[in-house]
Amino acid sequence: MSMLVQKTLASPGFPATESEIRVTAERRTDHAPYDPAGLARQSAALIVAPPRNARLAKLRCPTLVLHGAADPVVPPSGGEDTAQTIPDAELIVVPGMSHDFGLALVPIYLKHIGDFIERVEARAPVAG
Repeated sequence: MSMLVQKTLASPGFPATESEIRVTAERRTDHAPYDPAGLARQSAALIVAPPRNARLAKLRCPTLVLHGAADPVVPPSGGEDTAQTIPDAELIVVPGMSHDFGLALVPIYLKHIGDFIERVEARAPVAG
């Protein structure tokens, strides 16, 4: 079952190898064995959770929202809403990225996060 979940969440533009999917599935199974009731509780909690926009709107720190264009769990509109809610947040929607964090995505994350940090540091006043 865990292999099927991993394959369903995999990024179509950044395919994971079969062995990477297996390792991730095994690690998740060892960490938290398959529990249908637990999955149902998590799904229910997501559905009934109150909107978080009021709390997000109070953030006053540099924020990068990095979202997958192919995410089957949280559609890109969720990332857009988050970025619009947080003052001055930057949004990057990555084509071909889903709801996973495979090895093929590491360079994408590093580039976008690194570029964001550079921009933030360039705006920061020099201490002294």
